[in-house]
Amino acid sequence: MTKKILLLGSGELGKEFVIAAQRLGQYVIACDSYASAPAMQVADACEVFSMLDGDALDRVVEKYHPDIIVPEIEAIRTERLYHLEKEGIQVVPSARAVNFTMNRKAIRDLAAKELGLKTAKYYYAKSFDELKEAAEKIGYPCVIKPLMSSSGKGQSVAKGPEDLEYSWAYGCEGSRGDIKELIVEEFVKFDSEITLLTVTQKNGPTLFCPPIGHVQKGGDYRESFQPAHIAPEHLAEAQKMAAKVTEALTGYGLWGVEFFLSHDNGVYFSELSPRPHDTGMVTLANTQNLNEFELHLYAVLGLPIPGITQEHIGASAVILSPIASKDTPRYRGEELVCSQPNTYLRIFGKPYTKLNRRMGVVVCYDKNDGDLDALRDKCKALASKVEVY
Repeated sequence: MTKKILLLGSGELGKEFVIAAQRLGQYVIACDSYASAPAMQVADACEVFSMLDGDALDRVVEKYHPDIIVPEIEAIRTERLYHLEKEGIQVVPSARAVNFTMNRKAIRDLAAKELGLKTAKYYYAKSFDELKEAAEKIGYPCVIKPLMSSSGKGQSVAKGPEDLEYSWAYGCEGSRGDIKELIVEEFVKFDSEITLLTVTQKNGPTLFCPPIGHVQKGGDYRESFQPAHIAPEHLAEAQKMAAKVTEALTGYGLWGVEFFLSHDNGVYFSELSPRPHDTGMVTLANTQNLNEFELHLYAVLGLPIPGITQEHIGASAVILSPIASKDTPRYRGEELVCSQPNTYLRIFGKPYTKLNRRMGVVVCYDKNDGDLDALRDKCKALASKVEVY
């Protein structure tokens, strides 16, 4: 069963998906807006064009006649995906899901207003005046972020009116695509946050991975660990919410569903991505019988998943670039990381650097009854030893 898969977006998550697909004999065309993107380095073919250029997307589809389109980024001309889906091409997880989740407005309104999920209070702002008005209604501090962005770009916390000018400029700068609108959210006082990787199947039940805890800085993932400690009743509530929202969006694949956890107020739905999640890179540490990329592939291809089991505890920590350069990046410190047991180093292969760009990840694992806090400390310490220059 060899399928021709068109991958839209070719970052580090796409690269791991392509590796999983290659192992099952699939043919992958990796696409992105720049050459030599990570997934292109392991794909069968590649194309460079803007995913927001609907005509260019149509030309690539006409050239390759893919069986399946797998979006890996948010900034895509989703109306073209509806058209392609109607022509018989499988869109992952579905054109509806990609359209709803490409910006925070659609998914937040679906979750809060249609499905009745508990979320932070929120308003939208298309201008600086609307931002000021929304912030006054929400109160300070409040979280301000673009409707469409990735990896926390454009997200900030306004502690008072004096922060709004920066938040407006930063939010607009961090917006992906051609949507310049921000969402202003209540600052939820939470004790922790988790990602619940959720798998919807064509011919099987919805499955859940053990919850993944994560730490963000500036809205971007810095470390993750699995399994996160969560009260059984809170986990059941999160699973119920994840099942409800993924069923409403329709389709088959792996979803990264994010939640805030509060000891006093329970579980809040935060965000959702209809694709493998950056915090889920911890599953590359042998934490599960199938990692998140394999699970996504199985669901996309309609292969049966026998179940998801926790094989080890695990931790991940990112490697960031301290420089910005168009030169090919180089690395130091690999020897120390590779000398450690139960540890893997993954360099993503990005062709150039940006300040604080994610360039790699260290993942570590231990037996299920091991010390997760100690494992997290080990992983972060090793990641800090890898230098990008």
